[in-house]
Amino acid sequence: MAIEPASVDWSSARRASYLVRQTFRYEYPEPIRDLSHRLVVIPPERFGDQRRLWHDVSVALDGALVENRNDRFGNVIFDVFAPRVAAAIEFVAEVSVERRPAEPNRLADGWLADGYLLEASPLTQADDRILRAADDLSAVAEWGLPLADRINDWVYQSMTYRYEVTGVRTTAAAALELGAGVCQDYAHVMLALCRTCGLPSRYVSGHLLGQGGTHAWVEVILPT
Repeated sequence: MAIEPASVDWSSARRASYLVRQTFRYEYPEPIRDLSHRLVVIPPERFGDQRRLWHDVSVALDGALVENRNDRFGNVIFDVFAPRVAAAIEFVAEVSVERRPAEPNRLADGWLADGYLLEASPLTQADDRILRAADDLSAVAEWGLPLADRINDWVYQSMTYRYEVTGVRTTAAAALELGAGVCQDYAHVMLALCRTCGLPSRYVSGHLLGQGGTHAWVEVILPT
């Protein structure tokens, strides 16, 4: 039985289980050969207060080869190879997770020292405006959660949520110059600022209760 998220007092919930089912379908105007596709849709076995109970990924294409591996964060990566796709390929991913809010959201040792969380990616390179904003924000907020909160507020005030003005290759600098974008653009701008300010952080894709599509946000890793 489906539960309306707004009807639940989540602050009093001792345990919650979620079932997520996603279908991805890619269609092509003509047959293609040597398809290589990567799916990053299954979360780690355990992360903070979230525990993965089970998962499954199926591919609706005869002859497709599916391999899986874990990335550096524990996410399950599915690599799909197919010698030929006539018109379309479809993936179905299912995962069940459980959360217990009483458990602390703590990570394994070593995350804060991981240089990857401070390195700019091709989409989060800081331009002059981002560098200036990082200097201004660092000057008025203490390093750590106060600075992360200030960056979050600054990005929210500097951007307007608007569809179809950016794409998957839009950089943080370009989105900020435009002053508009969707969740991935907000996340890229915040990542660029956090990492420039020395806050270890990463891009996260996941689900919000009551919404079908995936969303993007930023996770900032701080010492306890």
